[in-house]
Amino acid sequence: MKFYPAQSPLFKVLIESAKGKKVAVVGHVRPDGDCIGSQVALCRMLNSVGIESVCVNQDEVPTTLAFLLEDTPFMTGPDFDFAGWDVITVDCADVERTGLKIWPKLPKPMGNIDHHISNTRYGWKNLIEGNSAATGEMLAGFFLDCDYPMDSVTATALYVGIATDTGQFRFPSTTRHTFYLAGILVDRGVDLSEVNRELYEEESIAKLELLQTFLRSFQLHFNGRVCLGQLKEGIYEALGAKPDDSEGLVNYARSIAGVDIGVLAEQRFGKTKASLRAKEKRFRVDLIAKEFNGGGHAAAAGFHYNLPMDELVSRLLEAIGQHLEKVDKGIIG
Repeated sequence: MKFYPAQSPLFKVLIESAKGKKVAVVGHVRPDGDCIGSQVALCRMLNSVGIESVCVNQDEVPTTLAFLLEDTPFMTGPDFDFAGWDVITVDCADVERTGLKIWPKLPKPMGNIDHHISNTRYGWKNLIEGNSAATGEMLAGFFLDCDYPMDSVTATALYVGIATDTGQFRFPSTTRHTFYLAGILVDRGVDLSEVNRELYEEESIAKLELLQTFLRSFQLHFNGRVCLGQLKEGIYEALGAKPDDSEGLVNYARSIAGVDIGVLAEQRFGKTKASLRAKEKRFRVDLIAKEFNGGGHAAAAGFHYNLPMDELVSRLLEAIGQHLEKVDKGIIG
């Protein structure tokens, strides 16, 4: 059985073309489980077949994901000299999402591996699977199809990528294919109890206080179909929270009965961003994000947009309202 019969041969071509080179595996800013898991897994696989590789991210690895690294080489962008290194990006819909100030000084990435339907196909070789639940799911299938080495650390990194990007296998992107690959990864050495403890039972007090603040800000719009919460300027500093402490909070807005779309709007250091989550793919929140130069998936998307918070929220709600009308009329979805 081949998991990705069309893309796996192209993945093998990409890996073969990397032999004799040094490869930096680059992920996106404010990395999540799928980003870090995919970086770690691909980097370890490359090193195992004799291709010198290192993970590079503009931001530090979130505390809750540090257990994935083991002995995997991992550098932050400001500390890494890209001279002499080729780049393969993972889980990045566009090259700007890396946050690195190296473009266009470097040639475009030799490889771009991603599952976002909004991917701009910016690499020399673009392996994009918009129907996959996670980039980790893609890499797991590629590794198995091409018979590349996979130790227990690699399997765990891929599993975490899948588990986190599917909301513990709850999101609409989850398929039988997702479960099947996850099961194989468990057979390859994933310790489920340890993974769940590290991911979900090691929260800081600051993150829980950030969650309380977010919950208190909830407002319902459009007859309860949209729930929007805010994290305003200064709250991270006041609570001693880290930027990655907001990871997953938007799902609480979506979880309310009757809500179709949940939204997290936040401002930090004068910069504003928003995350959108829908209960069903037909709501195509990636199209809403696109209006603000963002992107993502049909049921999960986001963007950065430099407007004052109040103005951002006003414009975003207007865009969501117009979008819902199109969904209701069958123009979208």
